[in-house]
Amino acid sequence: MQRDKVSLDIFWLKDESLEDSASLPDPDVLAREIAMNLESALEQFSTIYDNLSEK
Repeated sequence: MQRDKVSLDIFWLKDESLEDSASLPDPDVLAREIAMNLESALEQFSTIYDNLSEK
């Protein structure tokens, strides 16, 4: 492949729900939501691990 024909730029991808950046929650709210989601995911993976370890 020629280098000029390959691009990994994704600037053209847009999340339509984020077009109005003025209506986004404060960064601390976003950070807390992310942390809560990560904690939940970790709990789910721990449960899966525990279930697999019992077999």
